[in-house]
Amino acid sequence: MTATQMLAEILRNMSIIAEDENLLKRAAKYLRKLATEKEDSSLMTKEEFFAKIERAEKDIADGKGTTFTNKDDMNAWLNSL
Repeated sequence: MTATQMLAEILRNMSIIAEDENLLKRAAKYLRKLATEKEDSSLMTKEEFFAKIERAEKDIADGKGTTFTNKDDMNAWLNSL
């Protein structure tokens, strides 16, 4: 399911519960919780950031990088993640 399809599904579900104030409050509370988790999980320290760059540079130097000859191969690889 693509991000656009998921968003459409969320909006359809929101239109169903839009008439019930209690359900809307619960949905808002849960969405705030999810947003907080996302913010917390995506942050890294300066040291972690530079360590990650150093590991990536070492992997590239060791020939462990991934290369693509065209955009279709790259998109197929990205979709496989």
